[in-house]
Amino acid sequence: MTLPLNLTINTIAVIGAGTMGIGIAQVAASAGLRVLLFDVNQEVLQHSLTEMAKRLHKRVEQGKAQTATTIELINRITVAESLPELSEAQLVIEAVAEKLDIKQAIFGELEGICSEKTIFASNTSSLSITAIACQLTHPERLAGLHFFNPAPVMKLVEVIRGLETSDSAIKQLQELTLLFGKVPVVCRSTPGFIVNRVARPFYAETLRALEEQVGTPATLDCAIRDAGGFAMGPLQLMDLIGHDVNYAVTESMFQAFGYDSRFQTSFMQLELVQAKHLGRKSKQGFYHYDDNQAQPTPSLAANVAISQPQTVKVRGDWQIFPEFVQLLSENGISLEGSEQAHNHSPTLIVNDVIIMLANGKFASSHAQALGQAVVQFDLSANYHTATTVTLCCAAQNSTQQNQCAIAFFQSLGKNVIVLPDYPALLVMRTVAMLCNEALDIVNKGVATAQDTDKAMCFGVNYPKGPLAWGAQLGWRRVLSVLEHLTQCYGDNRYRPNPLLRQLAAGYQSLSFKELP
Repeated sequence: MTLPLNLTINTIAVIGAGTMGIGIAQVAASAGLRVLLFDVNQEVLQHSLTEMAKRLHKRVEQGKAQTATTIELINRITVAESLPELSEAQLVIEAVAEKLDIKQAIFGELEGICSEKTIFASNTSSLSITAIACQLTHPERLAGLHFFNPAPVMKLVEVIRGLETSDSAIKQLQELTLLFGKVPVVCRSTPGFIVNRVARPFYAETLRALEEQVGTPATLDCAIRDAGGFAMGPLQLMDLIGHDVNYAVTESMFQAFGYDSRFQTSFMQLELVQAKHLGRKSKQGFYHYDDNQAQPTPSLAANVAISQPQTVKVRGDWQIFPEFVQLLSENGISLEGSEQAHNHSPTLIVNDVIIMLANGKFASSHAQALGQAVVQFDLSANYHTATTVTLCCAAQNSTQQNQCAIAFFQSLGKNVIVLPDYPALLVMRTVAMLCNEALDIVNKGVATAQDTDKAMCFGVNYPKGPLAWGAQLGWRRVLSVLEHLTQCYGDNRYRPNPLLRQLAAGYQSLSFKELP
C-alpha cells in the first residue's frame, strides 16, 4: 500500500488523555483541526479536558488569548467513547502507557476500523517504531511522532521512521508538525531517537563529577548553567524530571546499547531512586524542596584585592571565542600584536601565570611540562554574557598565583568558581561528549547533522547545537579532549567516534547550517 502524498488531514484522533495526549489534542485543535479524543478511562479523560479548559481560560484572563478563539479551540475537541468512533480520522496519534503489547493491540484493532489511507503515529519516547508496527498488515503507515512535554509549549517533534515506514507518511507528518507551529526533525527508530540519546552525557558528566567529589550540587550546576550557558544545571534538571524517570531512561539506553560505558548508569542516582528521593515531586533529590528551607548556594571564590597592576599577554587562537575577545576589548585588553597561532589553544599570561582553555589534561601536568604556574578555564557558550567563569589550578601553583588568576576574571566582572584540578573541567568534557554522541547519530545515518542540532536546541534548549559547537571549537580540539580523557580514565567511555577522527584529519566535512 502506498499512502497518497496529497492526503488531506482535517480530523485527528488522539488515543490517551494523559498529560501528553491532552497536550497533543490542544496543539491539533489550536491549528484548526477537528480532534477526536479517546481514553479507556473516561474519568481521566473528562478531568484532563476540564484542566485544559481551566488553563486556557486563565490565559484569557491574563490577556494572552481571546475568549472566542479559546471557545472555538475547546469545541474542536470531541470525546470518543470507543475506538470505532475514530474511523473517520485521517491520522491517529497514540499516547498511552509505554508498553509494547498495548500499543500493538491498539494499532492492530485500528487497522480494522480506519481507512487504508489513515496514518498511524505513536508518541512513544522509548519503544521501537519497527516493533510497534511489525504485526500490522500495512506497517508502512505507522511512524513515530514524539512530542515533548508540555506539548503546547515545546517546539520540537521527532518524526521517527521505522524500518518499513513509507516516505509519504514521513512527509505528511513533517508538513503537519509545521502546521502545528512546531520544528520537525526526522530520525530512524533507534534507542533514544535523537534527544534522549544525545542528552545522556549532559547528565552523566556532572554525575561523575559529583561522585568524584569535585563540587557540591549547587556548585556543579552553577558551573554548567551560569558559566557554561545552559538553561539549567543537570542536577536541578534531573530533580525536575524525576530521578525515577531519568534513571530509567539512562538504564534503558545502557541495556539497548549492549551496556556500552557511554551510557553507564550512576550509583548515586540509583540510591536516590531507591530512597524515593525523586526530586521536586517527592520534595527531595539533590536539593531539598521545603518552602521554609533556602536552597544551597554555589561555592564562589572570595573577592581578591589586586596589590599590583596586572600585565596581560594574549596567545593562541582567539577567533573561536569572539565574545571573549569582546570582553577583553571592553576591559582594555587588545589582541593586536599578539601571537595568534591558529593551531594553539586560547591562552592568557597574567603576570607569570598561564591561563589556558581546559583541554582534557590536568593543569598540574601542564605546569610540570612548562615549568610555570598554570590555571585552566572552562568552556562557555558565551563568555561575554556569562556571569561566572570556572577555573582549576595546578598543584604546583602558589596561593598568590591562583589569586592572580581569580582576580583577573573578577576584574572582568565575573564570579569565579574554583574546582579541584579536574581534566576538561565540566562544560568542556560535557560538550565534547555531546559532540561525540551527535556525530555517532550522523555517522550511522540516524539523522542529519542539521536535524540533530535542531533537536538539541529546540528539544532541550541547549545554547548551541552540539555539532555547531564542535565546529566552532575545531574538531581537532574536540578529538584531543576525548583522547586525553580516555588516557586519564583508561576506559572506553570517552573513545572518539570514527567520524570525529575523520573530521579532525580533514578527510570529511559536515553539511549543516548553524542555528540562529
